[in-house]
This record gives sequence, C-alpha cells and structure tokens, in this order.
Amino acid sequence: MRQIVDSESHTTSQTVLPLHGWQSAYELGYAAALWRLPRQNDKHLILNFGADIPAAKMVLEDLPSGFAISPFLNLEDDRALFMEADVYFRFNEKDELIAESNHTTAETERLKEAWERHGKNVTLFSQNEPVSFDLLQTSSHERHLQSVKDAIAAIEAGKIQKVVLSRNKQVALPSSFSVTGIFERLCEKYPNAFVSLVYLPHLNQLWLGATPEILVSVDKQGIFRTVALAGTQSAFDASGQPIPPKQAPWTQKEIEEQALVSRYIISCFKKIRVREYLEEGPKTAVAGNLMHLRSDYAVDTKAINFPELGTVMLGLLHPTSAVCGMPKLPALQFIQQNEGYDREFYSGYLGPVNIDHETHLFVNLRCMKISNGVATLYGGGGITEDSIPEKEWQETELKCRTLLSVLEES
Repeated sequence: MRQIVDSESHTTSQTVLPLHGWQSAYELGYAAALWRLPRQNDKHLILNFGADIPAAKMVLEDLPSGFAISPFLNLEDDRALFMEADVYFRFNEKDELIAESNHTTAETERLKEAWERHGKNVTLFSQNEPVSFDLLQTSSHERHLQSVKDAIAAIEAGKIQKVVLSRNKQVALPSSFSVTGIFERLCEKYPNAFVSLVYLPHLNQLWLGATPEILVSVDKQGIFRTVALAGTQSAFDASGQPIPPKQAPWTQKEIEEQALVSRYIISCFKKIRVREYLEEGPKTAVAGNLMHLRSDYAVDTKAINFPELGTVMLGLLHPTSAVCGMPKLPALQFIQQNEGYDREFYSGYLGPVNIDHETHLFVNLRCMKISNGVATLYGGGGITEDSIPEKEWQETELKCRTLLSVLEES
C-alpha cells in the first residue's frame, strides 16, 4: 500500500497552476480530483492513469492514498469508486507547487507536456461571447408537492419518521463555460465548504461542488469527526440583509429534523459501544446563502484504542438520515418510489483518503453534474410530519440556487 506523506514531497518553484494541471488531465482523458478543504487555502490535485476507476471496499485503514466518490445508492459491501493517486500535487494559497509525489512514466511525461502548453492565465469565459444559461428541464412543481404530501401521509401512518426528498434541474452551458473558473469562484465564495472538482472519464462526467457537511474525518492525531447538519433557511432577510446567526429563528420542524440526525449519530456510537465522544451544538452554521443547524461530534480513536472507527462509522452512517431518512431502509424505499430520477453521486460522499495520514469524506451536496454540455443541479429537503409542501419546494429552490447563482455571476 502506497501512501502520500510529507516525507515523500519536495519543494518546487512556481512553474504551474493547479487549474492548468486539472485541465491537462482532462484533455488527456485521465481521471482527476481537485479539492480544497474547509477553512484551508491549499489546493490538492491527484490523477489516475487507469482506463477505469475501480470500485473498492472502503476499509479506510487499508487503502492507499487516493480519492473516493460514492453514489447515493451504495448499500452493497460498502464500495465506492476509488481513484488511486498515481500523481499528487499540493499548491499553496499563491498557487505555488509546494509538494509533489509521482513516478516517472510515459503518462507523467505526456502530462508535463500538456501542462506546459497552458498559459499562466486561466480564462473564465471568452470576452467576445455572451454567457447565458438556458433552463432545459426541471422537476415538476406539482409532482414534488404531491411527493411531499405522500411522505407526510406515510409519516402520519407510522411507516417512516422522516424522509429526504430531492429534485434536479438542468441548464445548458455555453461553449465558453470554464469549469475550472467556477471551481476558483466557489473557493472564494465558500471558505467553510469542501470545494471539489472530479473528472470521471469512464462515465463522461464532471462533478463540481461546495459541500458544508462532513461525513467521516480522521486526522493524523487520530481524531474522528462527523456532523449532524439539517434544517435550512435563507441566510438573508426579506430586504436582502444578512441574518446574524445568533438571531436566526428556527421552527419546531427544523429543530426536530436536525435532532433526528443527531440522535441517529449517537445511536451509531451506542451500537459500537463508543461512549467517550464530544458533542457540540446544535448551533446555527452559515453555508453561503443558507443557514443550517449543526452539531459536531469528535472521538479520540487513540484514547479508546479504536483505529478503525472511521471505517465502521462510514458503514453505519451512509446514507445519513440527513440525505435519506429514518428508518433508513423504509425511507430509501420511499425515495426510490417517489423521486423519479437517479441521484447518482448526489448525496453520496467524496473526498481524499490517506493523504498525509488523513482522510476527509464529505456528503456530496450543493453540487452539479456536468456531462455533454449540460449541468444538472440538485436540491433536497427533509420531510417530517410538520412539513409544509410549498415551503419544502422553496427549500429545494434555495439549494439549487447555491451553484446556479455562481454560474450566473460569471
């Protein structure tokens, strides 16, 4: 098992930019993942030269350095697509290459040649071509309202406690669209989010997003972290002014929705007899144009002698009640019968694995799929017995706007 650690890295002068590296990989048809962790400035880039990205069992402690991306429907053997890092680069806030790990091969030489062809400026859009995003398709308003009503009826009948219903909308992208430019803009606009850009050539898909939700994180000190993130409202009042987080009004529905997620995490700890955990929250957390209720959980895996806690909790948590519902299997069945589309990697998870002895997996929210010149955006909301169907529709609109607004700003 090969893992990337600081001792394998070496300092290099500023000759390349992270976006150029990603563009070069895309041109050559290499799988690639570019990301920036929350509240950090460094950007990371890995590439894989294989023809396909294999599915791997997510035993985090045994995996080499790489990047995982899992679909929402991932109930068999806890497998996810795993992009092993054939090449790894790390860039500082000035986009200077500060760490590198690779093996010299014909592929790396081709990559270097393509990289050198790129200029030092990344053009977001052509100056001579107007930028517009035409709405191609969106989920039916009436269908979504009916699905919410059916969910409330199922809850009242005792079949489920909560279910998360989502929808999507598609927009046509102009020929001058630059996905790397949007990545940079997301990094600037959402400093507290995990911003990522993933290319899956065997599926002909790009996935771009800025998610606020940690699923499983284990740092080099052995501290495990996860969060309960649920409940949503606009971060701005009716006049467009930011709402101070401490003054955010939360309804009983939103408080209960988040409490269900928290209780589920605690039940997972109890199931595996983990009692020594820290809980902080709930408190209001701002994520761009939205606010959520958030509780943070931390466990010192070294203190309790449980090094495989990340793997165990990943298997228990995904898909979380924040993106699926409770109980998990009846909620999942309801979603499959009522949403009317395949979520694919939306509300799955993604993130770096064993990069410098750390793993950070996030729920794939506030994301878009790009394929064949079309961007598919997603938004969902938790349905409880106190839900109001029209408000649930409006919540999905707010969530779709997170990335759509960034597109329209360009």
